Amino acid sequence: MSPAEGGEEVFFEFTAIGRSVKVSAVHAATGVEVSVVGPSSALRADLQRLALQKLKARLAAKRP
Repeated sequence: MSPAEGGEEVFFEFTAIGRSVKVSAVHAATGVEVSVVGPSSALRADLQRLALQKLKARLAAKRP
């Protein structure tokens, strides 16, 4: 778990797939989920940051 901007909770799941890692980010309040895939050699924090940016973009696109 990690607080997103504004104090909202986001859950992250890391799944190893061969030499890649799939990172899923779920916004706790809305259930909106996004995922990114990166190399397993990448830093966990970098992949998490990328997933969080994608989630923020998805949430912003859903707002009227």
